[in-house]
Amino acid sequence: MTSGIARRIGDIATVQQGYTFKPGYQGQSAGEWMYVKVADIGSSASSKYLRRSLNYVSSEVIGEMRAAPFPAGSIVFPRVGAALRNNNKRILVEDSLTDDNVLVVTVRDKSVCDPEYLYYWFDLHDLQSFCNSGTVPVINGKTLKLQEVLLPPIEVQRRIASALSSWDTAIETTERLIAAKERFYAFELSRLISRGQHPRGHVGSFAHEISERNRDGNEARVLSVTNSRGFVLPEDQFERRIASADLSNYRVVRRGQYAYNPSRINVGSIARLDDWDDGVLSPMYVVFGLDETKVDSDYFRHWLDSHEARERIKKSAQGSVRETVSFSEFASLAIPLPGIAQQAAIARYLNALRGEIMLLGRSLDALRRQKRGLMQKLLTGKWRVPVTEAEVA
Repeated sequence: MTSGIARRIGDIATVQQGYTFKPGYQGQSAGEWMYVKVADIGSSASSKYLRRSLNYVSSEVIGEMRAAPFPAGSIVFPRVGAALRNNNKRILVEDSLTDDNVLVVTVRDKSVCDPEYLYYWFDLHDLQSFCNSGTVPVINGKTLKLQEVLLPPIEVQRRIASALSSWDTAIETTERLIAAKERFYAFELSRLISRGQHPRGHVGSFAHEISERNRDGNEARVLSVTNSRGFVLPEDQFERRIASADLSNYRVVRRGQYAYNPSRINVGSIARLDDWDDGVLSPMYVVFGLDETKVDSDYFRHWLDSHEARERIKKSAQGSVRETVSFSEFASLAIPLPGIAQQAAIARYLNALRGEIMLLGRSLDALRRQKRGLMQKLLTGKWRVPVTEAEVA
């Protein structure tokens, strides 16, 4: 095991709250100093390092505020509210201001504690574990200062930070590759389907509603449909089973059939059942099947992913009290509909693109698990990190 000394955060770093950001100071997209808000910390444009923000201020504004920028290398994260659940932490790459919903942790002596090592210590921990009890989660600076960090020799800290940084680099590279593949898929989807100059038909020409109910209670797998993961078990989505004790009126859905929530289809909650043979859905759902002599199911599934389909679904929901979409309204949507052989060819190509994205997603999940495991071993001293004599010198 790596030897180390447990030190309180308050002994090795300052913990400060940011400044109140008056509306009159906001809205400048360029300037001398970044003014970091919680949204910047959670932005997809930042990962480990926070390099840009939505708001900037001048030195004159800093003078009016009587504020002092926090130094580059400081660790920033949300202080209060629902944003804590996202567990986003970043390192400032330049001296910056933050607003008062952000906590800033700045290492006092870099020969004692490496800032990136401390960042990974925070990365290992759930921000909510630092919160006071109460209705609204809040991280109390005094409580945070009492948390203990295991500090091995500074050379070991740097080696650990360097090793974990390699995983971050691999994760960020994979994320960028997935984003690029997603953009290419969206382009090809639009080119081949929406802009393909195909004859059009209505969804109702090949889709039919299915009203099978779980009357005999044979089906007990309760499912729901999300806009990001398709069909899921409610306990996986909500950490508990959400269903009535009596499932007899629930709708039965079978493999290859589609379902959607009429009040959430406008945000993408529609999917095909692929991962289970069958299941049941709340009575509010709409279940439908396809005549696959008229439409290729994979082609139709890709069309549902298209910008065109999302916009048509949103427009069909407008005007209703709850912005719901009945099956008759859904069936009236027009869809580009080439011959079945051409549909199948388009679907095979788009399936291959989505397959690449899926494999990259699995690689990304594996990298994240590996990094998590490394952090648990290295930051707790369970694994020893070798250090060369040159590094000690």
